[in-house]
Amino acid sequence: MVLKDRIQALLKSKTALFFLISSLTYLFWFLLYDFYIKPHTMLDEKIITNIVFSTKKFLELFSHDVYYTIDDLNYQMVGIDGAHPVWIGGPCDGVAIMAIFIIFVGAYPGNQIHKLWFMPMGIILIHILNILRVSGLAAIALYAPEYLDFNHTYTFTLIVYGAVFALWMTWVNKFSQR
Repeated sequence: MVLKDRIQALLKSKTALFFLISSLTYLFWFLLYDFYIKPHTMLDEKIITNIVFSTKKFLELFSHDVYYTIDDLNYQMVGIDGAHPVWIGGPCDGVAIMAIFIIFVGAYPGNQIHKLWFMPMGIILIHILNILRVSGLAAIALYAPEYLDFNHTYTFTLIVYGAVFALWMTWVNKFSQR
C-alpha cells in the first residue's frame, strides 16, 4: 500500500510529471531520429550545408578568404584560407540540442500560443549561435590553432549549452504558467 501511495504522489508532482514527459519524449525522438530521420532523410546534411554557407558569408564580412567543401556528405567543412578547415559532422549540426530545447519547453507547462513562437525562435537562435561557433572555430584555426581542440570541446560547448539553458530559464520564468 505504501508503494502505491508513493507512485500516486509522484504522478501528481509537476516536477516528476515534467521529467517523465521529457524522458519519454526524448526516447521517442532518439528512436525516431536514429532509425528513421537520420538514415532516410537529408536533415543533417541540409543543416550542415546551411551552416557552411552561413559561416562562409559571416567570415567574408571580416574580409577573410574562405574555402569550403560540401560535395561529400560525410566531409563538409569550412575554413579561412591559410588554416586547416573546420569539419562539421552530424553531432555538430545542433539538431540534438534543438530537440532537447523543444522537448523541455514542450513538456513544461505554459501557454500553447507562446510555445508556437518561442520554440521556433529558440531553434533559430541555436542555429545562429552554431554558425557563430563554427566561425569562431575557423578563426581560432587560423590565429591560434593550438587552442582549437580546447575551445571546441569546452568553451563553445559551455557557451551553447549555457545559451540553451538561458532560453529554457526564460521560458520557465517569463512564459510558463505559474
